[in-house]
Amino acid sequence: MGESVVKEEFANNQGEIYYSQYVSQKPAYENIEVMVKEEIEVNNEPIKLQAVEAKRKEEIKINEEPLYFKNESYLVNTGLKHTGYQYSRCDKAFKHETHLLECLKTYTGGKPYKCIQCYKTFSKKAFLINHIRTHTGEKPYQCTQCDKAFSQHTSIIRHNKTHTREKPYQCSQCDKAFSQNSSLIKHQRTHTGEKPYHCSQCDKGFSDNSSLLKHRRTHSGEKPHQCTQCDKAFSQKFNLEVHLRTHTGEKPYTCSQCNKTFSQKSALKYHQKKHSWEKPYQCNQRDKAFLLTTHIITHRRIHTGEKPYQCSQCDKAFSQHTHLITHMKTHTGEKPYQCSQCQKAFSEKSGLIKHQRTHTGEKPYQCSQCDKAFSENSTLIKHLRTHTGEKPYQCTQCDKAFSHKFNLEGHLRTHTGVKPYKCNQCDKAFSQKCTLKHHLKKHSGEKPYQCSQCDKAFSQHNHLITHRRIHTGEKPYQCNQCYKAFSQNINLIKHKKTHSGENP
Repeated sequence: MGESVVKEEFANNQGEIYYSQYVSQKPAYENIEVMVKEEIEVNNEPIKLQAVEAKRKEEIKINEEPLYFKNESYLVNTGLKHTGYQYSRCDKAFKHETHLLECLKTYTGGKPYKCIQCYKTFSKKAFLINHIRTHTGEKPYQCTQCDKAFSQHTSIIRHNKTHTREKPYQCSQCDKAFSQNSSLIKHQRTHTGEKPYHCSQCDKGFSDNSSLLKHRRTHSGEKPHQCTQCDKAFSQKFNLEVHLRTHTGEKPYTCSQCNKTFSQKSALKYHQKKHSWEKPYQCNQRDKAFLLTTHIITHRRIHTGEKPYQCSQCDKAFSQHTHLITHMKTHTGEKPYQCSQCQKAFSEKSGLIKHQRTHTGEKPYQCSQCDKAFSENSTLIKHLRTHTGEKPYQCTQCDKAFSHKFNLEGHLRTHTGVKPYKCNQCDKAFSQKCTLKHHLKKHSGEKPYQCSQCDKAFSQHNHLITHRRIHTGEKPYQCNQCYKAFSQNINLIKHKKTHSGENP
């Protein structure tokens, strides 16, 4: 009896078939059971289904006479025409495996393929295979022109265009061209301002999905990129790549003007702007300009008063994320950075570096307009305002403006009358801490600032600086109307009144 005879018997007698026992075969997919019957009766005649080892002929016995199939799949398919592919979570059975998968997707949210290492699910088997390579590190797609290898075929196709320089996708609004259509679409959003990807937790919008995924990690705290040489982990891959250079010491980015090297491309770009002093980012509320867009965003918060970074342990809020991180350490008391010379400890590495300069005397920040040098960049920035006359800190209650924030804070107390700094010897109170310090020296008679050219000593450093000009002849305060110069600013102020007709 041939294969066609059995098929005909099954086709003609389907109404009389009943099944007495199920045998679960090897699952095709997780949670899928392919059900095949061990015994089938056709016209009350028993039929035995027996699986023989792979690569041998398979047989079905009808009345003890074997019926042969070319391979196991023919036998299974013949049985499945009657039993179907059945899913254990419902009573449905399917003639074809693809139909079973469609049913399965209704239970798995359309993603029936699960990774056994991290439990991520995927809609297609090919996507799962690509994902598994993130665990194994396998990169089967090798570039024939360089040593780079990739885990996905689409990645090598994109990479090959870096060799050919092919950029067929042209922006209609500017001259930029791209190797990928997806890159052009992302770029066009810089013209339209479109941000179609929205965060469900904070309503922020993004121009591309990858930026949204990275942003979500700020809410979840997820840091999937782990350093293999220390315990640090990062939310973004490029941050890990930059961090690894702290272990290797690699600095691949070189300045073409001074040969300084940098571990990050962004650090090189920032450094190069210092050569040109180009500041392309302009504040629309005052004349200040900035090297980086992040700097102008932070600066704008001075005008708006925005403090988006909130401490989870107290009510304090901060305009910059770095300030919040520093503040959090006041709760933990953590000071992991210790000076090897005096055992002082610091919560931030930058604090330790600044402190170490008090031992070495190093002053790496040089003023481009005079010979002064400083141990900290922030001190240089403040000093530069003496040349530019810039006063970015504006009092909201009067027209006065200040070059330093702490001066504005001290000035605001003249409006409020608050004097928080009290002398413990005479009960006098002061609006500024530095004024209290000067006052205390009157009680002690302390004059720690000694002139190196004569015997005079002073209680305040600025008094010594003013005194030294007697020896040097320096007159840094110049009148802009008659060019007379003075050793003290107060003398210049008095002189200007002679031009205005005001009684000095």
